[in-house]
Amino acid sequence: MKYVIVIPDGCADEPIDALDGKTPLETARMPATDAVAKAGALALANNTPLHLPAGSEVANLCLLGYDPDVYFTGRAPLEAAAQGISLGPHDWAVRCNLVTVEDQVMVDFTADHITTEEAKELLEAAQASLLADVPDGARFEFVPGVSYRNLLVYRGEAGAVAPFSPDTRTQAPHDLTDLSVTDEFPRGPGSDLLVQLMSRSAELFASHPVNQARIAAGKKPATNLWLWGLGGAPNLPSFHERYGVKGVMITAVDLLRGIAALAGWPRIEVEGATGYLDTDYAAKGRAAVRALDEYDVVCVHIEAPDEASHEGRHDAKIEALEQIDQHIVAPLVEALEQQGDYRILITPDHPTPCGTKKHSHGMVPLVIAGAGVQADMQSSYDEVAAEASGRRFDQGWDLMDDFIQTH
Repeated sequence: MKYVIVIPDGCADEPIDALDGKTPLETARMPATDAVAKAGALALANNTPLHLPAGSEVANLCLLGYDPDVYFTGRAPLEAAAQGISLGPHDWAVRCNLVTVEDQVMVDFTADHITTEEAKELLEAAQASLLADVPDGARFEFVPGVSYRNLLVYRGEAGAVAPFSPDTRTQAPHDLTDLSVTDEFPRGPGSDLLVQLMSRSAELFASHPVNQARIAAGKKPATNLWLWGLGGAPNLPSFHERYGVKGVMITAVDLLRGIAALAGWPRIEVEGATGYLDTDYAAKGRAAVRALDEYDVVCVHIEAPDEASHEGRHDAKIEALEQIDQHIVAPLVEALEQQGDYRILITPDHPTPCGTKKHSHGMVPLVIAGAGVQADMQSSYDEVAAEASGRRFDQGWDLMDDFIQTH
């Protein structure tokens, strides 16, 4: 049996007036995905329990079968795993965005998609200047990632008092787009340190050559660091241990790379995969088709619909969905039909409405088709059709037990 999971990140949405009261999923032309819906069964799943953040970190753990109340420790530790950073029992990882804040408003949580090279220069400056007078400053390290997505790692030791705790509260910058950040700074244990680093970074970056060059080129500067999503080391049982099948992840996003690493999945890096709207959809589709020869489970994650939502661009979201349908879903279904028995699952992790530009709690539509799946008479894949199916996974982590046939 071959299994394919396609995750169009954040594609679930709300009715939009400009789309005559329809959602992007209802509006997009997705013949291959609709064919999967006609042959399979739709349902709704809740991957974002109300007491946890409504983000990809919780939602993708749920989607892959991991109860977040058991396995979720924070977003940053998952991204540390993506970079091969091992966290000890007393260590902490903190997500470190480079952002653009103007007049206390989050103008751009990506700092205008700052390059990885520019980010590295800014973090080197932060390492040299911001930690000198921090207690135990030598235990902290800024770790460059990709573009605006970076980390701050703290190395603790037994018997020492950690600077943070599970009660340290932070806010994701992508949920603050065009909103005031005045009341959104970290709170709770260790928050003074985080706020200090964030505030001092604004002073440091104001005159940095990287920002001067960006402004001269008509780009937004990275005005400061935004620290959030902190947590200690997670401990996930491997996917193979749980389900007896060998999986692989295809993604351009460190968070998914990290979850894959912790689940024991290797990952396939695709040239041209950017984690943004300009990603090479066809290259990801080709890589996924090739992976079917070696792996039992091929998981393809596409960030583009979520990025379009964060920008409030329903037109770009529709375009991303149509590209996913044409270049990823269609060739995968064709390849699966030549493999013998198979199952395919298409589902986002969480809703990201274009109207709010941020991740949301709530049900997401999914479709499963293939061996042993009885068609439920729905003819399209969207929120309305999934609601009409009447089937629900109120605990999203139960879905994988239903999808993977272990007997």
